Amino acid sequence: MIVVAGEALVDMVPVGDDELTPLAPKLGGGPYNVAVALGRLDVPTGFLSRVSTDHFGEQLVKRLHASNVGTELVQRGPENTTLAVVGLTEDGSARYAFYVDGTADRLVEDPGPLPADAKAVSFGTLSLVLEPGASVYETVLRRESKRLLTALDPNIRAGLIHDPGAYRARFRSWLPDVGLLKLSVEDAQWLAEADDVIEIARTWISQGPAAVVLTKGGDGLSVITATGQVDVPPVKVDVVDTIGAGDTVQGALLAWLHDHDALSAEKIRGLSAEEWTAALTYAGAAAAITCSRAGAEPPFASELTAALGG
Repeated sequence: MIVVAGEALVDMVPVGDDELTPLAPKLGGGPYNVAVALGRLDVPTGFLSRVSTDHFGEQLVKRLHASNVGTELVQRGPENTTLAVVGLTEDGSARYAFYVDGTADRLVEDPGPLPADAKAVSFGTLSLVLEPGASVYETVLRRESKRLLTALDPNIRAGLIHDPGAYRARFRSWLPDVGLLKLSVEDAQWLAEADDVIEIARTWISQGPAAVVLTKGGDGLSVITATGQVDVPPVKVDVVDTIGAGDTVQGALLAWLHDHDALSAEKIRGLSAEEWTAALTYAGAAAAITCSRAGAEPPFASELTAALGG
């Protein structure tokens, strides 16, 4: 099983093209989307979070069940569900404004050691920024790194990071406990305060991760390891929006590693260039499907198999 730890929220997404377009609720949150992607790709998946008992929270849990995601590690509480108001640019890229004060996911409690059948755990996004939950997830990350593959997608939301220097230092402190790091080029540049993302990735690899996967939008995907670099081109698609695209990459990449018995830092270090090409192609095709429809709607296994010509 792969455990995904972090927030579940509701994206308020525009449903028209004019400035006064109404907003429609779409279930999401970076870690939540990763869990949905994994479950839809037929990987045994559990979600670790605190989810509201309000209407949105009920819908979030129902969608996890519908996507084959286990909820045994989901805590419930009466606090409101976090809201993210989404604005879309002309190319479909998303901008976010968040309503997070006192919401349920911030109050998650340490569940103790994860289940014995867990093979990997994925972290990221708001859950590692907003206290007191951020410290709880950090505790889980450090503890579980001793026995599991730990995957991290920081998925930076700079508007919620009130002390960038402190967050950057905290991020660097996680690297020895991270087996797989996946992030966008823009996030890498923000975190390192530098432009050369390949050199940035190599520096981070020397501090812990077995591999750094970079999402490059319209330029495809890259992975940097201690032994080299592999690039795959983008999948051509008519973009509706990019909400959940990076989360889908994270979920699909972990799914590929699961399906190929490579859920450990040691096995990731041993992947060949051909294997990385296959893994990134799989993840890129999954993300392209997500970009072709509104909101974060990762593909089911049958959809991805069809897109890959299988």
